[in-house]
Amino acid sequence: MLLAYIIRNDKITFGLVENGSLTSSASIGTDVQKTADEYAILLKNILDFKGISTQDFEGAICASVVPCLTEILRAAVKSVLGVRSHIIGSGIKTGLTIQTENPAELGADLVATAVGALAKYAPPLVLIECGTAITFSYLDPSGRFLGCAIAPGLSLSARALSSAAGLLPEVAYTAPRAVLGKNTAESLRAGTLLATASMVDGMLARIEKEYGVATVIALGDEADAILPYLDHEIIKDDALTLLGLSVIFKKNKRPKK
Repeated sequence: MLLAYIIRNDKITFGLVENGSLTSSASIGTDVQKTADEYAILLKNILDFKGISTQDFEGAICASVVPCLTEILRAAVKSVLGVRSHIIGSGIKTGLTIQTENPAELGADLVATAVGALAKYAPPLVLIECGTAITFSYLDPSGRFLGCAIAPGLSLSARALSSAAGLLPEVAYTAPRAVLGKNTAESLRAGTLLATASMVDGMLARIEKEYGVATVIALGDEADAILPYLDHEIIKDDALTLLGLSVIFKKNKRPKK
């Protein structure tokens, strides 16, 4: 069994991959103040809760966009599982052709997601990750990563609006009843949720105009709030990043002597 994990700004997701399939996953909140021991306790509790032995793991691999936590989580995983994690970055073989000005600056999570998508779907592909930021990645018909667009995520936009305007509260993102609200909370839901959906539709239209028709895949917690309001046909697949990590692990696994 493989432990694949993603360290993002808002949460850390652990996935258990066996025979190329994601069998289980769990997430905890990201906290840069926590120590390796604290994260080790959380990971051990997750495994115990799911009835999984720490002896069952052949390795671990990580995609991190929070540099200050990368080695802390690596140490936590080592103390629990006794294996040293591969970290997506320099020196790791991914099999992904990245045609950007500086491939090294591409987020590890985007790399893993692209690899996972290519393992499951035929290109060309547009990959939309909906989290703190909303990212649009394009893979051409040959599977090459041609570029990415980054926009503020739904919750980030709402928090920024609330913090900048003292009379505007933060609200839960339930479905707006109409495009125009009749009170402040409804107006915020309609404005942020529907405007974000319109932005996503607009970006997809621009990508299609420039690069042609592609299969569109979305992932991330906030995608569920946005997808019902989109005009484009979109596949939801939250397993792609963890699947991609498992593919990359196989490419870098050292043969047993």
